[in-house]
Amino acid sequence: MLVCLLSVLLSCLPAPKATSTDTLRVSSLDSLVRAQCPEYATLRVATILFVGNEVTKERVLRAELDIHEGDTLPATSLAKRLEANRRRIFNLQLFHSVGIQTVCRNGDITILFGVQERWYLFPVPIFSLADRNFRSWLDRRDRWQRVDYGLHVVRSNFRGRNEQVTANLQLGFNKKYELFYEAPGYGRRRRVGFGGGVSYYRSRALDYDVVSDRLVNFREHDIYPIERQYVTAGVRWRHTVQRLTAFDVSYHQERISDSIQKLNPDFFLGPSRRRYVEFGLTTTLNRRNTFAYPLTGRYVQVGVAYRAFLTSGSPNITVARAQYSQYFALGGDFYYNFSLQGQLRFAERVAYADNRAFGYDALVRGYDRYVINGRHYGLVQQGVSYRLLDAGRLKLGGLNNPKLNSIPLVFYLNTFVDAGYVASRSVAANNRLPNQLLSAVGVGLHLVTYYDRVLTMEYTLNGLGQRGFFFRTEFPI
Repeated sequence: MLVCLLSVLLSCLPAPKATSTDTLRVSSLDSLVRAQCPEYATLRVATILFVGNEVTKERVLRAELDIHEGDTLPATSLAKRLEANRRRIFNLQLFHSVGIQTVCRNGDITILFGVQERWYLFPVPIFSLADRNFRSWLDRRDRWQRVDYGLHVVRSNFRGRNEQVTANLQLGFNKKYELFYEAPGYGRRRRVGFGGGVSYYRSRALDYDVVSDRLVNFREHDIYPIERQYVTAGVRWRHTVQRLTAFDVSYHQERISDSIQKLNPDFFLGPSRRRYVEFGLTTTLNRRNTFAYPLTGRYVQVGVAYRAFLTSGSPNITVARAQYSQYFALGGDFYYNFSLQGQLRFAERVAYADNRAFGYDALVRGYDRYVINGRHYGLVQQGVSYRLLDAGRLKLGGLNNPKLNSIPLVFYLNTFVDAGYVASRSVAANNRLPNQLLSAVGVGLHLVTYYDRVLTMEYTLNGLGQRGFFFRTEFPI
């Protein structure tokens, strides 16, 4: 009987299409339930089934659901509730697609989630630029020597439990050897998890100062001017894929060469070596419809970190960060999004190496070639996107594996406005961007494709009157 039911449900599952919307899914589910059980105001969840999860353990999927066998749900809100649960499973980022179907008989419903798993082992050759971004790399005279190569290996969904193992073997200009393990949750409810790893890094060159709002680089041929190593471990409290709190502790050792210490005595505030322990607490609420290229929903993240130095010369540092992003469907194929983020850094004195603001993780688009250091910053970003072309899923000939032969292609036209401000106590006379309002406008073309990859090409006009094309490999907001 169960085999027959699965066959019927699988035949009803719609083929995944990039053009499907949350509204269409909810409407389809609602119509189906009303047609099968029109006289029932409440419905009882009799059975929840999963199919297609050959690698993924079923308990990993059940832990994401807020519905269980035996629950009684209002018929009017059932479709929205099921769609919200489907999105949670999809946003585990373990599957190409997640479908859902229901069968209702005499007020009892059977729910089937059908998933198409991804390929989980990715050995990716490393060939990258040894700079912050493409523009910064172009500005280097020795650009062709500033290349890293090696092997980056990611094993997602390790043991079928949504664990991830990451290893880096990077040679070339910068040497990096890393191994990390991340387990979102253990146990039947998967509420408590663990993360940890080790890292060793050294480089032939180091940016040791900022002059005219640009990094000044120093290169040594005989020794490495910078060497870093750390070990980290932490605990995760996880309600679902949408709500996560992480507490991490890490131990760091860092060394700079004598040449760097002479060029910038404030790089580590005096000594050429330092050791410190950092404690970090971060909580995240991610209710976006998709995590790769969100169109609706909201994202909130708040974090605080305390860095306690074990060597003399550097006062302890406390850093607080927060981000809030909201995404709206405007109707048709138009979408609007905005993001607010900021940072506060508290310390008696801050070393050059710890005084980062814009130009690294945070950026006012159009200022890619610049670095703005300072203790505090605020950043506002907003944009309007138009779904220009949805090519659906392209099938690759010669590949029979559904985990690899289906490539989604969706293009968005985007216009945006950014504004940001960095507050710095002391600024060198030749640096003009700290303590100034920075702004930019631009237009971009975004491509959403294979395995949550987002590629963007943007043309930007910044507040200095400078124009340029910029390439990125992630959704900017």
